[in-house]
Amino acid sequence: MSVQNPGNVNWDAICRKAKEGPYPLEAYHFVQEGLGHTANMVFGENDSLQEMDRHVTGQELCIGLKDYAVDQWGMMAPVVLNCWGINRSDDFGVIVFDMIEAGLMSCRPDDVIEDFNGVFDFREVFSHQELASHIGECNAS
Repeated sequence: MSVQNPGNVNWDAICRKAKEGPYPLEAYHFVQEGLGHTANMVFGENDSLQEMDRHVTGQELCIGLKDYAVDQWGMMAPVVLNCWGINRSDDFGVIVFDMIEAGLMSCRPDDVIEDFNGVFDFREVFSHQELASHIGECNAS
């Protein structure tokens, strides 16, 4: 997945999805911001790469979103995601493909929603021990 050209952005469609569906608008904003975070994790902050050259897989995006959530909210990350109805990596896939449909993100022909299924177990990656470990690594840097 990669960020789509801002000229093609259709936030109105996402606002309608957020009103109709299980995920609030904040969850879509989080995923969009998390995509940038993930691309920087994978490729570094190399501005010379074109957006399509900064494509990340569904699995990479799930891991990046998990890390971004912990960076943003620390021990509260699973609580915030849960409040938004995000309890599985599959939920990230639904949000991403809603955004692709709205023109906010782009994908390659081989990207499928199933790429997000079962990437990790939320209880494991957001366990107290894992969160404390991740936060400790961030503070040591």
